[in-house]
Amino acid sequence: MSVLQDIETYEVHFETLTIGDKFKTAGRTVTESDIVSFAGLSGDYNALHTDAEYAATTPHGARIAHGLLVLSIVSGLSTRLPVMKAMERTILGLANLQCRWRRPTRIGDTIHVVLEVAEKKPGAKNDRGSVVLRRTAVNQRGETVMESDWSLILRRQTPLAA
Repeated sequence: MSVLQDIETYEVHFETLTIGDKFKTAGRTVTESDIVSFAGLSGDYNALHTDAEYAATTPHGARIAHGLLVLSIVSGLSTRLPVMKAMERTILGLANLQCRWRRPTRIGDTIHVVLEVAEKKPGAKNDRGSVVLRRTAVNQRGETVMESDWSLILRRQTPLAA
């Protein structure tokens, strides 16, 4: 079997992850087009995101990205990590998501994600467990713009004895 074939079939299960494991994504620059497209997709045309003249009068001084746009970008960047690709076949579902926006993300900011295994708990069923992945979005200045905890239900490689 080639290395590529092995990578394509590798699976990360509940037991594979260790609290404290950390992974860093590539960066992505937030553009004006992203904000305009997200406003159209979501129907959220709040002036803080879409009206440059109005946004200039706010404490932010310019338009900022929608919080849910930043959350979406964080999700997309995270799914490109090899560890997340290896989890695709073992994720049974998203159980909870908590998010905190710490500072605005502006047009031209480049963000990356630091993903950390924050918690692990046995599941209600013996063939699964709950893993909390903390995803921290960091801009090019090293500032945290968003923190989020994603509670995923993962299959166990070996179910616990009943």
